[in-house]
Amino acid sequence: MRKILVALLLAMLPTAGMSPYADATVAKAAALPVPEERSVVTHHTLTLDGRRLRYTATAGNLLLRNDENQVIGSMFYVAYTADGVKNPVPRPLTFLFNGGPGSSSIWLHMGAFGPVRVETADAQATPPAPYRIVSNHYSLLDRSDLVFIDAMDTGFSRLAGAGAPKDFYGTDADIASFGKFIERYLSVNNRWNSPKFLLGESYGTTRAAGLVDWMQQHGIACNGVILQSSYLNAYVDFPGPPLSLDLPYELYLPTMAATAWYHSKLPHQPADLAAFLQQVRRFALDDYARALDRGDRLTPAETQTIAQRLHDYTGLPVKFLLETRLRVTPGRFEKELLRADDRITGRLDARFLGFDRDRVGERPSYDPSDAAISGAFTAAFNWYLRNDLDYRTSRTYLVTDYPAVGKHWNNGQRLDGQEWPLMDVAENLRDAMVKNPNLKVFSANGYFDFATPFFETEYDLDHMGLPAALRKNITYGYYESGHMIYLHLAALAAYRADLARFYTSATRQ
Repeated sequence: MRKILVALLLAMLPTAGMSPYADATVAKAAALPVPEERSVVTHHTLTLDGRRLRYTATAGNLLLRNDENQVIGSMFYVAYTADGVKNPVPRPLTFLFNGGPGSSSIWLHMGAFGPVRVETADAQATPPAPYRIVSNHYSLLDRSDLVFIDAMDTGFSRLAGAGAPKDFYGTDADIASFGKFIERYLSVNNRWNSPKFLLGESYGTTRAAGLVDWMQQHGIACNGVILQSSYLNAYVDFPGPPLSLDLPYELYLPTMAATAWYHSKLPHQPADLAAFLQQVRRFALDDYARALDRGDRLTPAETQTIAQRLHDYTGLPVKFLLETRLRVTPGRFEKELLRADDRITGRLDARFLGFDRDRVGERPSYDPSDAAISGAFTAAFNWYLRNDLDYRTSRTYLVTDYPAVGKHWNNGQRLDGQEWPLMDVAENLRDAMVKNPNLKVFSANGYFDFATPFFETEYDLDHMGLPAALRKNITYGYYESGHMIYLHLAALAAYRADLARFYTSATRQ
């Protein structure tokens, strides 16, 4: 990729990305420094499906303001826009973000859909630097312009002016901050009439489901929402003590079965994974659910029968299943499945294996899949940003900042005029789909993902109370990969092909 132009946009040009409200009086009175809005523009080429695509990359920040017109934060982004594309309708625009909360968006950026990606080893640890940064032939740039956004206190996004943690660190506050960013981006770049898409991963799906509703309420109708590795309803996961709720055990079971299948630990190894998982789904919400519902009233004989079937579906020893009272948490499974082989499986991606310091421990002490790729993504993005994108700065790019963000995070939500202690953005998604019956939703799921299990996502989307006529607007993709689907290139290729069809369906007039 060859850089042609580097442009630092001036404060006197608000239409080029600068705040029209910036003045010394507000900045002087602010509790925190207010940075100028600055962007760096470079030009590149990429070949996708045999076609050469010229595009512009813009790395910069936009200032956000509260209802009193005070600056409260500066959000960093990298945008990619195709050059010279002549279409009878405006080109689609997709806003992408990861989650955490407390994570930047380098994972989707450098692993999935940006114009370059970092090469990582498949299902094993990637060796240390130097890393290979290559043209991404799986990018979505031929389908849509792309804007990767870093949440507050990640990347180069920082509180500013009158900003405080409460303005950003919480379910509703986070949604509103991204909504305000998108409003500004559309205005600054004259993109109000572009077809609009949201693509979130992990907690980014929480944000996307709430954000599409926020945007709808503020006059911004979206064409499509892509939910990768979804976390939509905290109440159906593990919101309390391990034995307080049966449903999470049922919803995690198919992921355990898929993982046991991948590592060939099933007593009767099926050839067809998808067909096998259909059996597990039925068992999970049928015989297994009824057994757990009976609690201590389950007879010893019935308990033995269910334990044997769990063994058939998970490969875990019957004795272990009986000792856990038929309830296996994800952490226990990740530790137990390969205990005899002195291995633990990954949480984000159970294809990855690791060694644990305590062989007799109950849960893994770390996530091998996270450890395997973090160094590669961090180094590659920092190099790419400063060299290919020419965004030179001595500031630290915060890939993640879970402690700072988590310390102040409000997991609750205001919904239907009430305060809820945990979030349920599936209701926001339902609201947006009902009010915009043309909105399309694509749910992307990795079979080996213990962070956001695919069956839990299905359950959430099946319990939104959607009218029958709108259920067809939700489509699904399933891939033999984990939370970060793109870490397995065959899965990334299939994912991109599914999204190509999704963009076509969501922009059809």
